[in-house]
Amino acid sequence: MTGATADRVLYGCMGLGGSWDDSPYTATDIDHAEAAVGAALDAGITAFDHADIYRYGKSEAVFGEVLARTPGLRQRITLQTKCGIRLPEGGRPGHYDLRGPSILRRVEESLTRLRTDSLDVLLLHRPDPLAGPEEIAEALGSLHRQGLVRRFGVSNMSAAQIARLQSVLDVPLVVNQLEMSLDRRDWVEAGVLVNTSAAASNGFPHGTVEYCAAHGIRLQAWGALARGRFTGSEPTPAGELVGRLAERRGTTPETIVLWWLQRHPAGIAPVIGTARPERIAACRDAVLREPELSHEEWYELWIAARGAPLP
Repeated sequence: MTGATADRVLYGCMGLGGSWDDSPYTATDIDHAEAAVGAALDAGITAFDHADIYRYGKSEAVFGEVLARTPGLRQRITLQTKCGIRLPEGGRPGHYDLRGPSILRRVEESLTRLRTDSLDVLLLHRPDPLAGPEEIAEALGSLHRQGLVRRFGVSNMSAAQIARLQSVLDVPLVVNQLEMSLDRRDWVEAGVLVNTSAAASNGFPHGTVEYCAAHGIRLQAWGALARGRFTGSEPTPAGELVGRLAERRGTTPETIVLWWLQRHPAGIAPVIGTARPERIAACRDAVLREPELSHEEWYELWIAARGAPLP
């Protein structure tokens, strides 16, 4: 990634592009995207996360329009997208598709919408049980050899799935993007519920966080702001604690929520998905300052969010 702090926080572009349908995007949608991208850059964020399905491709398309409006911007940012999910169409249900030809086609379409000749990172969005690892590896190898994609990763995959795919790849997987937040805590709960009766109810694949840390795979946290649950959208004891800690540290509640993820030694990079410039600006300290949560404060937040003592 580019720079010491460039990928400490990523901007998730799912909120850009207008409505969640196949209607055309508008000039207003481009203006809104430009405002969000500008706010992210002002906050020190230079890594942008996409997926080919976001707003039926319109998120990538309006971002491409922003790049066209801003000469030189592409060279200043890290551009990441995902493929592997197919949205419902006609009578066909939504499904996953990581067959080789599909990967190649989706990347070509993303490059066209983004108005760029290469991606810095491509993530496989969801596991496809019908796609063989060797077929996936052949497609990723082709993209790499052509210079169309520099680095690769996955999203929503377990340690075992990553290890199987990596066993046939010539290039390293460098990212695993998972839902992780102060609200979605199963990734950290899995480690402390070992040898307890509650372990069976935790669906997170135990060992995934440790595997990624041991193999140099950067964890990215989607849903990192927990949809505002702890920063004002609803009153909760955990939200009140977040507010008090923000006052104590001279920062924003959004930063505290992100610091809780960043404080973990696995090196988690939050992905923030809000399209509101003021909320993007509120995340600035998570980019520019090291997490300023003590050991005890981190645990206080965890316990307050789970609503029960640790086992």
